[in-house]
Amino acid sequence: MNKPVVEVKVRAVLPTAAGRAVFLGNETKSFVIYVDENVGGAITMFMSGAPKERPLTHDLMGHLMTALGAKVERVIINDMKTATYFARLIVSAENELQAKKIIELDARPSDCIALAVAQHAPIYVSREVWDEVEDMSEILRKMAEEAAEEGEEGDSDEEK
Repeated sequence: MNKPVVEVKVRAVLPTAAGRAVFLGNETKSFVIYVDENVGGAITMFMSGAPKERPLTHDLMGHLMTALGAKVERVIINDMKTATYFARLIVSAENELQAKKIIELDARPSDCIALAVAQHAPIYVSREVWDEVEDMSEILRKMAEEAAEEGEEGDSDEEK
């Protein structure tokens, strides 16, 4: 894949009525991908380093890759069709003979994001998708302000 790309980070994961909203972006722009509750929860846990009682599916995938000498190199959200995002998971594997292999897999963006966050791998968006998505930076900023205000109100209620 030789499309130009933009590096992004997970800026926030927020609950929605149907699951979670994952805000991806950089200092100039943010956009949102809606994911199911389980994957959104996994992304949140990986971001916070929260301990888990038992391994989750993404933990299992990561452990399996490690056991096979593989790791997530990068994730690329490479396409969007009718409000559905598509992504590629780029994995590198090295065998006992030190032969390195790069594997590119089609995967749900939510799973790619979870694995990238768990393994501290970079996340990219194709320039084509980046130019097409709506900038949600202002909405994310307002939501963060509202959450901070609610937190302050909660703090003052506890003091009473």
